[in-house]
Amino acid sequence: MTGISGAPDTVSGGEGSARASTADDRVIPGRRIIAWALWDWGGAAFNAVVTTFVFTVYLTGNATNHPFGDEAFVSAQLGWTLGVAGVVVALLAPVTGQRSDTSGNRKLWLGVNTYIVVLIIALLFFVQATPEYLWLGLLLLAVGSVFFQFAEVNYNAMLSSVSTRRTIGKVSAFGWSMGYFGGIVLLLIVYFGFIHPDVGLFGVTSANGLSVRVSMLIAALWFGVFALPVLLAVPELVPNGSAARAKVGFFASYARLGHDIAGLWRTNRHTVYFLIASAVFRDGLTGVFTFGGVLAAGTFGFSPGEVIIFAIAANVTAGVSTVLVGRLDDRVGPKPVIVVALVGLVICGSAVFFLHDAGQAAFWVFGLALCLFVGPAQSASRSFLGRVIPAGREGEIFGLYATTGKAATFLAPAAFALFVTLGGAQYWGILGIVLVLLVGLLVLIPVSSKQKQLAD
Repeated sequence: MTGISGAPDTVSGGEGSARASTADDRVIPGRRIIAWALWDWGGAAFNAVVTTFVFTVYLTGNATNHPFGDEAFVSAQLGWTLGVAGVVVALLAPVTGQRSDTSGNRKLWLGVNTYIVVLIIALLFFVQATPEYLWLGLLLLAVGSVFFQFAEVNYNAMLSSVSTRRTIGKVSAFGWSMGYFGGIVLLLIVYFGFIHPDVGLFGVTSANGLSVRVSMLIAALWFGVFALPVLLAVPELVPNGSAARAKVGFFASYARLGHDIAGLWRTNRHTVYFLIASAVFRDGLTGVFTFGGVLAAGTFGFSPGEVIIFAIAANVTAGVSTVLVGRLDDRVGPKPVIVVALVGLVICGSAVFFLHDAGQAAFWVFGLALCLFVGPAQSASRSFLGRVIPAGREGEIFGLYATTGKAATFLAPAAFALFVTLGGAQYWGILGIVLVLLVGLLVLIPVSSKQKQLAD
């Protein structure tokens, strides 16, 4: 990318900060956009390798191997654990985001939260393939999920530093696609380096889960390296005098948050409706990837290697579709993109459930079809909100975005766990995820697609 046309950014406070602007006539250097998007590329270590296609599959097992216990039991505990982690994020994300806005230390907190996640991923190496280590694995997953979400709040808030209102959809999509493509490369390294060979690099074998555990160390290194460019190359966005807000204490931040939400309800009610709708459907989108690998292994009998091959194909599909649809986002607006994506997800998810007896071919077809829609929906949701945030409140509003999402984050894991428990088989969890997506779609439909910018 060579840059996005317009006039140069104005710089304040040296090279480490930039004056916030709402104008559409800025030039955004291509290197800055790439540096920002590399965090998503690195974040694939957590999203693709840890929570979707490698470590969670390691915990829940496959058709022939269940090192941590009964498949349905472990799957349900995974769902409940991630649900609890979501409650923690819901309580803290908007305040931590708001405080990073007023402190001017958004990059600092992005770095702190990111490298806590890097440490958590590395600690997964110690989760050996025996039932005694199940709760250690689940605890580390939960803590990692919390701090990854905190980091993502600050990362999303930096979207305004690397885009203009004319290009926000395209840039947001570029970031999401980099996450998918980063996942492809890392999964290839893990698969051919450690999991597929009987004896992998450095003599690593699958005994006691060593191939997966070493893969966690590779994933930690991956995220640690690719998280650096955004911290070094993207300037801190400093709000101008009218947009700057005074610092308040931690508990006073909740009072400010309540005041801001009340003001949002009075002046931009459809934005509140969108936050509610996106809270529901984004949790369903997360559920598609979180439990996709688990279902592939448990219900459709994929081996660990086959799960990774599917994951690579899934990331290619999602990455390409996200890039292509990102340009459409800037032309027709984000809401039509989200609606079409959710309809496609409900249809394809239902097909996976009803065709679960058809074998792996059905999962390949409709599982990949699901991936066509996940990335565009996530990217368009981020750009929808990014278009209405005034300078200086990015962290707070994206924190609220995270909180509304995490207020509902128990929905997909809990619905998955509930349907598995009621149905007595893992594939019933698919219906729980489809139900969450459908509810999100129904709540989104009345939301106005034309939004004005929020008040400072």
